Amino acid sequence: MTRRMNHPAWFFGPYVLLFLTFIVIPVILAIVLSFTYFNTIETPEPVGLRNYVELLTRDEVFMQYVLPNTIRFAFIVGPVGYMMSFLLAWILAQVPHKVRTIFAIILYSPSMTAGIAMFVVWRVLFSGDQSGYLNSLLLNWGFIQEPIQFLTSPQYLMNIMIVVSLWASMGVGFLAMLAGILNIDQTLYEAAYIDGMRNRWQEIFYITIPSMKPQMLFGAVMAVVGTFQVGAIGVQLSGANPTPQYAGQLMVNHIEDYGFIRYLMGYASAVSVVLLLMIYGISKVTFNLLGEKN
Repeated sequence: MTRRMNHPAWFFGPYVLLFLTFIVIPVILAIVLSFTYFNTIETPEPVGLRNYVELLTRDEVFMQYVLPNTIRFAFIVGPVGYMMSFLLAWILAQVPHKVRTIFAIILYSPSMTAGIAMFVVWRVLFSGDQSGYLNSLLLNWGFIQEPIQFLTSPQYLMNIMIVVSLWASMGVGFLAMLAGILNIDQTLYEAAYIDGMRNRWQEIFYITIPSMKPQMLFGAVMAVVGTFQVGAIGVQLSGANPTPQYAGQLMVNHIEDYGFIRYLMGYASAVSVVLLLMIYGISKVTFNLLGEKN
């Protein structure tokens, strides 16, 4: 019996079961449903490519607002958050252990409490009345004559979403980079300085980054996946789905709108498949750039 319990299947079996249950099966079901009309009550009715044709040719909200918003949001928050994660991880690696631990917890905590902070901090900060901290300061300093509706104004909503997302972007990728930097063999730096390395910039580009490519790749993939899957920020800040004039509407919001408000699950599945393909494509490019070359 002891030998049977030591079989490798007992160790990777739970992972395979969870992976199939929560990843593979839902993805397959989403792909199948994307070719149907399904209103969650009646039996799914096959419609071929109609959902995809309507999404790419007739859905003006998707083509004019959702897709451009998602691309803009992802290509700002993803790369900037990625660079911030590496920079802050490198800075923390230079300080003593106790100080590093405290600041690592401080930087990581927003990624765990972003939903709570959305109401406690950001909605109070950008509140559209005189009690909002930012409006109060601007009114007292004479920059404005009446409060600005930051969270319901299409002019400001996307920029605020980007700021909030960057603030909460120090997640698992940040911790992976910090661990990667701390595990670099210090003799590499000593040898490089003996061979003529002159400053910290050369240290970063010639030693640090090449020595932690797996962590850099992991952080990049997490940044891509995280930014494309974000959707709650705009809705939580503005308090509406869809967001005012679709200014903060992302693909995840579009999926929720059609899937859980209009109950058009077939169409929502088509949008989710397009989102999945976008994430896969950009992750593939990221892997080709940062992955190990054979």
